Amino acid sequence: MSMNPIKRALISVSDKTGLTILGEGLASFGVSILSTGGTARALQSLDIAVEEVSQFTGFPEMLDGRIKTLHPRIHGGLLGVRDNRKHQTQMKENQLEPIDLVVINLYPFEATVARPGCTLDEAVENIDIGGPAMIRSAAKNHRWVTVLVDPEDYIRVLTEMRANHGAVSARTNAELARKAFARTAAYDAAIANWLTALDKENKPGLFPEVLTLQFHKHQEMRYGENPHQKAAFYKDASPPGCNIANTRQLQGKELSFNNINDANGAFELVREFSEPTIAIIKHTNPCGVASDPDLTTAYLRARDTDPVSAFGGVIAVNRPVDERLAKEIASTFIEAIIAPGFSDSARTILAGKSNLRLLESLSPVTPATTREGIVRMDLKRVVGGLLVQQADVGELREENLKLVTERAPTEQEKRDLLFAWKVAKHVKSNAIVYARDLTTVGVGAGQMSRVDSSRIAIAKANDAAVASQREGNPVAGSVMASDAFFPFRDGVDAAAAAGATAIIQPGGSIRDDEVIAAANAHGMAMLFTGMRHFKH
Repeated sequence: MSMNPIKRALISVSDKTGLTILGEGLASFGVSILSTGGTARALQSLDIAVEEVSQFTGFPEMLDGRIKTLHPRIHGGLLGVRDNRKHQTQMKENQLEPIDLVVINLYPFEATVARPGCTLDEAVENIDIGGPAMIRSAAKNHRWVTVLVDPEDYIRVLTEMRANHGAVSARTNAELARKAFARTAAYDAAIANWLTALDKENKPGLFPEVLTLQFHKHQEMRYGENPHQKAAFYKDASPPGCNIANTRQLQGKELSFNNINDANGAFELVREFSEPTIAIIKHTNPCGVASDPDLTTAYLRARDTDPVSAFGGVIAVNRPVDERLAKEIASTFIEAIIAPGFSDSARTILAGKSNLRLLESLSPVTPATTREGIVRMDLKRVVGGLLVQQADVGELREENLKLVTERAPTEQEKRDLLFAWKVAKHVKSNAIVYARDLTTVGVGAGQMSRVDSSRIAIAKANDAAVASQREGNPVAGSVMASDAFFPFRDGVDAAAAAGATAIIQPGGSIRDDEVIAAANAHGMAMLFTGMRHFKH
């Protein structure tokens, strides 16, 4: 079913993106255009005929523009049902003329409150009233009215008008209406979230009294963590950034729930490093990480940390994948690779692995730190509620480190300690990471006892050495990172016995003196960070 041709449009936009194309396109169809303020002036500057809304309604703009479109001639023209005789009679009696297209984007409330120092008065002045009302009126009557809230849809509508003698299909109108209602819902949610987070002095806070979230469905999955669970992947409404949601799949099977979860963990890990770095993830835990100017060397070192676990893992790279690296990756079974790019030769090689999923980041790889004015939030669903916290993007700098032992670490030990600390941040607690030469040696994750994590990391290192037929103690000369403090000295004793020479940990235990004494007794260097990285 197609609509009648669009004859009258109302355009009022704060974001003028695409306005020239839209205005000229509508004018070419002979569409009468109603508009207000800056939008009307912008269209008139293009020599497009525009009728001011105040002329159309016969009622002047009032109260600094707060009253201009809230009028029966506007909403009657939007809400009148065209095949309802009673509606049509009343419209004629009251001189209500149909409006067939509404193009609205709202006052920039979200952008306004995102600016540092935004006041309550500034925020309130950027709450749109007439815009949401017109959007909702048009969307409710979408059988007869087309509503546009996103400049990306302008070309789509103009193309349909050309194909349908100036009309837009009922299916497209329904899709645009759903998008419109989602937009007004998100707008109202942003207002409620910001206002209910104000403190007693009307200063913005982090946690609103009423939290409303909106995510857009990106794709449905074959199943969730397990085949009996249904699942879908949703993206948030924030601007595209460096994250798993802002990627495109270049090849391979459909991404699974677990693929996306693992790829997210892997990519967030390599974003910690400015140096060329590769991480291999299995079940959201890193089984091997390495930094090296040569990506192939980094990959081989990461893989050799735990080659058994690396089989069937997900790889993240913070540099484009080249031909040599692609050849090495193709030599074993990998579920997915996420990277900021793939060379043509790498694509050709990896195409031979038709099931291998390739994900390309659409943004440059940037550190996972808090952007100015924007606080990343971490959400964890629990039955009956939601836990909300700031994302763990705390950055450790050398000046924050506190030397607590008699011996200071060497420069190489310090580099390895900082490397291991970044990796440990992405390992499930209790987390222990042994590293040497900017390469993980052994990783212990998710144990109830910290010393058990240490023993598992050592056992992993020994198993990998046997599998690779490497002689000697694989942990000798390595450093150890712990995501939280040592409650007892046993973890230090285990590290020393394995051959580790230095430790980095948060500190803060009531037995810190005992732990430090153990490190001194073993001749180890120890640094406190004053920051922990629990990951549950």
